[in-house]
Amino acid sequence: MRKVIVGIGGMTNGGKTTLSKSLQELLPNSCVISQDNFFKDDSEVPADIRGFKEYDTLDALHMDRMMGDIGSWQEDPVGFMISHSCPVKPTASEPSVFVLIVEGFLIFNHRPLNALFDKKYFLQIPYETCKERRSSRVYVPPDPPGYLDSYVWPMYLKNRKAMEETVDDIVFLDGTLKRETLISTVFADIQEMLLVRQR
Repeated sequence: MRKVIVGIGGMTNGGKTTLSKSLQELLPNSCVISQDNFFKDDSEVPADIRGFKEYDTLDALHMDRMMGDIGSWQEDPVGFMISHSCPVKPTASEPSVFVLIVEGFLIFNHRPLNALFDKKYFLQIPYETCKERRSSRVYVPPDPPGYLDSYVWPMYLKNRKAMEETVDDIVFLDGTLKRETLISTVFADIQEMLLVRQR
């Protein structure tokens, strides 16, 4: 049994979830863990002096729980996939390959997690595209006026700078490309990695 962990990082509304789910559909024996599922309760997230909730930090996330889930997958991919309703497709001709796709906006800023990735992708989009996409989404709690400009975007730039200073081997992707182009590009790259490891 071979296990591979792929990281899909990127800015808010960059297309991480869409890409991750599409890859899961294409890659047999794959499962997705989303960082967004590990946010702390709103009451536990502090606000800055302007009253903006500080969601764009690792302290706003239960990273210990996320790492626990990833550890469970590493120990028993089949059991993890079954418990998370991911289809398991055993192959008789060759050892099975199991792929865990981890997606989130700060996955490459958490060193213990970053060390586990076999492949790292980061989706980036321009500010204007980000603002347009974010305005069309409904958040709970909702974004207060000025939240993107005064908090989210500056924190993205800060977190990205920290990431680029400490993380190597990230493949940067243009999140404005057609969905089909992005999916086919990343899928082909992962397939090539898997083929190399079979040699």
